Amino acid sequence: MGLKIMDATVASFNEVFDKFKEEAANNKANLILFLADNDPSTNLSWCPDCVRAEPVILKKLEEYGENVALLRAYVGDRPTWRTPQHPWRVDSRFQLKGVPTLIRWENDAVAARLEDHEAHIESKISALLGKSK
Repeated sequence: MGLKIMDATVASFNEVFDKFKEEAANNKANLILFLADNDPSTNLSWCPDCVRAEPVILKKLEEYGENVALLRAYVGDRPTWRTPQHPWRVDSRFQLKGVPTLIRWENDAVAARLEDHEAHIESKISALLGKSK
């Protein structure tokens, strides 16, 4: 089956995340990638680290060759993300500090994570994929 991608916004996250969790047992790896939204004026992410990391992450996941589920969760525009009370900053499951953040989700919890400054490094993505239950 390969790579399966689901997308969510802050507003749709709970519904999409429930589906993601329901299907988790069918996959070799389940990952959540928290990203910045695209700026409507440029159609590019307002976050340069996201622009750099996302294609590298997608390439590594496609090369992985196993069933992988990726939930891309978009944090919103820059002012929304900068709010200290952003839902994913204060959510005890995720406690986001920056974007992009790539999380390996196992047993209904965060098993491993790559933060913004390391989410584009191929060897770290491979190591994250190599972790298993």
